[in-house]
Amino acid sequence: MLHHAYYWRERNPGDGPGPAARYVKGWGRPGDTAVIAVDDAFPVGAAWYRLFRRDQPGYGFIDEETPELAIAVVPSRRGRGIGEALLDALCERARADGYGSLSLSVERGNEALVSFYEQHGFSRVAGDGGAEHSMTMLRRLEPPR
Repeated sequence: MLHHAYYWRERNPGDGPGPAARYVKGWGRPGDTAVIAVDDAFPVGAAWYRLFRRDQPGYGFIDEETPELAIAVVPSRRGRGIGEALLDALCERARADGYGSLSLSVERGNEALVSFYEQHGFSRVAGDGGAEHSMTMLRRLEPPR
């Protein structure tokens, strides 16, 4: 799923772990949370968030108290509401876990995805997402009811 999230245009990931490894290396540390979409016994999507440290930020880093979100849906299942369901589930989980917001990074030029996130309460924030080719977005979460 990380491949589908990071290489959304099906770019060649190259050799070695690459920059996306920061999102899974040592998975299971405090703050790591994920949900998975399964269709006919096969995983077709996943969404996860992770806390990063200031000295080792993710691309959508805001601060050490704001988890960074990533979502992936396999290409054959896109456009069927799976991403929206994953996003809703993960936002609910973050809210229940006491987080006040979630951040993410979107590659510049992926206006369809930027629009999707804006429709779901995310706003563009200052900064370049840690790379000149991406932007950071933030969604404030309401406290749990």
